[in-house]
Amino acid sequence: MSFESTLQNGSILPAQVPVQLRRLFPDAEFLGSDDIRVLAATADSRECRPGTLFAAIVGEKQDGHEFAAEAVARGASALLVERPRHELALPQCVVPNVRRAFAELCTRLWQSPSLRLKTIGITGTNGKTTTTWLVQSILQAAGCQTGVLGTIHYDDGIRSEKSRLTTPDSASLSAWLARMVHNGTTHAAMEVSSHALVQDRIDGTRLDVAVVTNVTQDHFDFHHNFNCYREAKQQIFGHLKPGGLAVVNADDPGSMQCRQALSGHKQVTFGLEQTADISARIFDESLSGTLFDLRFPGSEISVRTPLLGRHNVSNCLAAAAAAWHLGLSPKQIGAGIAALRAVPGRMEPVEWGQAFSVFVDYAHTDDALRRCVQGLRSLTPGRVIVVYVDGGDRDRTNRPLLTQAAAHAYLAILTSDNPRTEDPAQIIADCLTGCVPGRSRPEVVVDREAAIRRAIDVARPGDSVLIAGKGHETEQIIGVERHHFDDREVVRAALTSFVPRNQFHSRQMSASHS
Repeated sequence: MSFESTLQNGSILPAQVPVQLRRLFPDAEFLGSDDIRVLAATADSRECRPGTLFAAIVGEKQDGHEFAAEAVARGASALLVERPRHELALPQCVVPNVRRAFAELCTRLWQSPSLRLKTIGITGTNGKTTTTWLVQSILQAAGCQTGVLGTIHYDDGIRSEKSRLTTPDSASLSAWLARMVHNGTTHAAMEVSSHALVQDRIDGTRLDVAVVTNVTQDHFDFHHNFNCYREAKQQIFGHLKPGGLAVVNADDPGSMQCRQALSGHKQVTFGLEQTADISARIFDESLSGTLFDLRFPGSEISVRTPLLGRHNVSNCLAAAAAAWHLGLSPKQIGAGIAALRAVPGRMEPVEWGQAFSVFVDYAHTDDALRRCVQGLRSLTPGRVIVVYVDGGDRDRTNRPLLTQAAAHAYLAILTSDNPRTEDPAQIIADCLTGCVPGRSRPEVVVDREAAIRRAIDVARPGDSVLIAGKGHETEQIIGVERHHFDDREVVRAALTSFVPRNQFHSRQMSASHS
């Protein structure tokens, strides 16, 4: 993304302000100069232009130091490095951690935009996207222009783009926040992934509220074990502003364990099952939404949300806690929750006139899949059918757990999704090791489109079909190639063939019961 991007209203972002590295990093070692004045910076050698500082980030697969010569050839005027490149005759700033330093530099270049916004950071295994959208809905319903950075899109209050990462890289993050300030946006709700926290992407960004929705198994291919994963999540509290609020889920042990990282910050708990500062009492649940009392210290309000399932009531509580800290009233919060009709790919209904329900959801962890299946079982008059699988080149220990979660459905159909460089047959074999004794084994339909059509074909009036794993995604990654694939489009195409038959059955059933 270009730093000098044109906004939809035709205006141009103001230039970045110069930064003196000696002042920003007083303990750094400087080579070739007593100080370095930075006007622009990048961690991508291909983006280097005359006058640009190149930050040599050490990544998992590539070491930026190996691209320093290319950066210089393209015009870089200075280097930010962990290891000096003595053979390159230009000023260099040597720091212990380039990732962290680069993030700090980016936010200073954009005049620390998070300090001029009310910022809400949301992390957790599940619920980040929905909670972020709920926060935005609440704030906008109260008249606050609010930007969003997350898995589905980046929105600066005027312009929206499809996102590439759940949490942008450091340069993009600061630029988007600066665009929000420039647009008159007053609040920013952002998803903060565990990868972003470990990789120091949000260093320099300060939060008014930090939310941990839950911490269950995910990304063990990167974090190795639960303790490392939880420790990554709890790093979000280190980014709170003075007087900032930590919000944790009283119903989730992993979230509550994150409180050990708190030091001097206020905290609020939310929960449905355990005693919490902000809680709810559910009165009515159906496939059209949930009615509940939202309880704050000293007050409560009745709220109806179109979002399905108890897990989404929990997300409502997390968003309510953040909004409450920012000074919104219970009435404003309730109105904002009710205003959010759906979140793309999050228990998103697909309706084509059929006599049964179909939902597309991003659930790709066992906890998320179990919550979705069990939630639909409690709301569905008929049977629950689920299509599921795990992606390739990811945590293999998650695969049998997904099968155990899917076993709560009447019928589970195991298929393929984003196999990447793995053999889909091996992914499916790993999933099948989780078969639950005494329960039916999942059907295996390797082709995802055929699996979805199979689920639609099996469904009867009153059933619910859950297509899990992709959610809002519109691509299938096979090898290193990306192919267009949207679960919602496939469902609609399948329903086009099957709706007349199911409507006929529905009318027959109605006639037989009259």
